[in-house]
Amino acid sequence: MTSGPGLFDDADLPAPARQPAASKPAPGANAPLAERLRPHHLDEVVGQRHLLGPGKPLRVAFETRRLHSMLFWGPPGVGKTTLARLMADAFDAGFLPLSAVLAGVKDIRDAVAQAQAAQQRGRATIVFVDEVHRFNKSQQDAFLPHVESGLFTFIGATTENPSFEVNSALLSRAVVYVLEPLDADDLRLLMQRALAGSGVDAIEPAAQERLIRHADGDARRLLGALELALQAAVRAAQTTLTADLLEQTLGATLLRFDKGGEQTYDLISALHKSVRGSDVDASLYWFARMLEGGADPRYLARRLIRMAVEDIGLADPKALTLALEAAQTYERLGSPEGELALAEAVVYLAVTPKSNAVYKAYNAARAFAREQGTQPVPLHLRNAPTKLMKNLGYGKDYRYAHDEADAFAAGETYFPDGMRPPRFYQPTSRGVEERIARRLQELAERNTRGSVVSSFGPESDSAATEPPSD
Repeated sequence: MTSGPGLFDDADLPAPARQPAASKPAPGANAPLAERLRPHHLDEVVGQRHLLGPGKPLRVAFETRRLHSMLFWGPPGVGKTTLARLMADAFDAGFLPLSAVLAGVKDIRDAVAQAQAAQQRGRATIVFVDEVHRFNKSQQDAFLPHVESGLFTFIGATTENPSFEVNSALLSRAVVYVLEPLDADDLRLLMQRALAGSGVDAIEPAAQERLIRHADGDARRLLGALELALQAAVRAAQTTLTADLLEQTLGATLLRFDKGGEQTYDLISALHKSVRGSDVDASLYWFARMLEGGADPRYLARRLIRMAVEDIGLADPKALTLALEAAQTYERLGSPEGELALAEAVVYLAVTPKSNAVYKAYNAARAFAREQGTQPVPLHLRNAPTKLMKNLGYGKDYRYAHDEADAFAAGETYFPDGMRPPRFYQPTSRGVEERIARRLQELAERNTRGSVVSSFGPESDSAATEPPSD
């Protein structure tokens, strides 16, 4: 998901044509509602109390007039551009906005030239880059020497995690401020401001709640929807905006979701952790959130398969089968019917016993193999398809397990010669792994005492989900 112009931003104009924020005329009566409600003073900004409250970082920066390079990281419509413009006003600095979607190195050079001209006149300059994560490495690097020399103050806005999307050199020269979605009280305050001069006196509580859900923390989205609804109320000669009238003008609500971006990983992380934590209702909630936000069900199906092998494993081998079958069912049915099969898989994975023993054992085995290097395969384990190999001792003294009692060669070794056998797999006492643990203990005892009794066979009530006996 990419951010458009910031909250209360002005129209897209080429960077050289932009005027400093302080010199812009007030918006006219025909300007969009978001433009008319643009804050002109820091105290008019709605939300971000963790940054703008008394003694908070951005408030202190404004009050002490300590201009510094910074990055605003947050979802769309929370005031990133507005804060940058207010900062230019507060410091009487030139404001040169660039959109990383449209701008290139030439536009950066033009901004540098304007900043140099302003510096000669003794005026500071703020270069504001919206969607800075859209700039590639070389474009981001172009700012570095000018930020270091103090030619201008750099302010970037991004909806993506700057740790991944902004060069470390530029990131180290800027303070990152995390902006949060507007809460319900913030959005209600914006609604009250929007009523002034609209011809509508009030908004029904049910309509307010519907608008809050629709906005999903985005002030721009709220004001865009509210403007259309208020116009409809005026045309209908209604002084109260009702929920019924609002529904007639409001499109379907899409929850905030960024395919491939930070929001994707936050939501899938919440789903995965809810399944791992065996909270079926929370698992269904995050699953539904992603689907409603536009996530690809096939992506969710792949992640469910991963959960089955990583967090459930052999505690319930049927979990992997069910996850695979749910993915196949979705491919056959498509949306929306196929999503029910995925929901069934979510519920099953959440409630079934959990074990990451195989996951841990696999990682431990990989690390051990890397540390040990290339150890030769013992002769008795080598294949001997030719006479020469047999003469060299390949396969000599190998004990064929099926020819021994209970198909188990007690005391045989299968690791490289001289290597102390490690123990990677530590089964839990949950689900099927409880029986696996008993079987492993039994085999260990037979290696020392030659026992042939096996307790790891299918049981009448779980034969379909148990691995076969050795």
